Amino acid sequence: MVLTAGPFIPQAFAQAVPMPRPAPKDRDGAPTAKLHETVEPEVTGTTQPPEPIIPDRRRNVPANFFATFSADQKAAAARVSAYLSSLRTLAGNFVQVGPDGSRSTGEFYIQKPGKVRFEYDPPSPIAMISDGSSLVVRDTKLATQDIYPLSQTPLRYLLSDRIDLMKDTNVVGVTSDDLYISITIEEKQALIGTSRLMLMVGVKDGKLKQWTVTDPQGYDTTVAIYNLNSTAKLDPALFKIDYTRYPTSNN
Repeated sequence: MVLTAGPFIPQAFAQAVPMPRPAPKDRDGAPTAKLHETVEPEVTGTTQPPEPIIPDRRRNVPANFFATFSADQKAAAARVSAYLSSLRTLAGNFVQVGPDGSRSTGEFYIQKPGKVRFEYDPPSPIAMISDGSSLVVRDTKLATQDIYPLSQTPLRYLLSDRIDLMKDTNVVGVTSDDLYISITIEEKQALIGTSRLMLMVGVKDGKLKQWTVTDPQGYDTTVAIYNLNSTAKLDPALFKIDYTRYPTSNN
């Protein structure tokens, strides 16, 4: 099963959301000039779509809130925390792989704190937008949108103004190899269950490469990002939620 909001919203919250094939650009009246006064993009890795690294489904990450970590693991987490805290804006492209192996592509725009827009490539009518407090999954074909509190989605960790992963989240795993530092965060919610977010950052450049969200049912959705620009000035209209043109379909 592939969930439109899979990268950000646990399955229990996303059941009413249309399935993601990928979404069109500018169908919802968003301004075509999305980047203002940009300088030469800071390219992270290749400008070509990367091959997402799909986690082994048989992996077993211990869910230990009191896990102890070595000095090297703590240093790796501190490096990732510093990088995430340093970001103000980020724009680029993404490749998403759903639980069933289906692939979607698109563009994303982040303005910290709390604001993001994900647009899937055609023919999907889906876009995801956060204005800093709410996250909506919009279907421009149906002219509806589902709304969720940003505070209840893993996306908030990427959008926090500043974050110390070891202090502000429940880190249950820190690993590294020659290419990536991987940090796994676990979150338990009474009505939803346990979900996980695994962030992968490049060892050489220290930049975010991809993340994987595991929902309470154990389904993984992986998003790899590339062609990144961290110096763009983004149009504020990108993050505006229109409650009149796109009424909510949630009960």
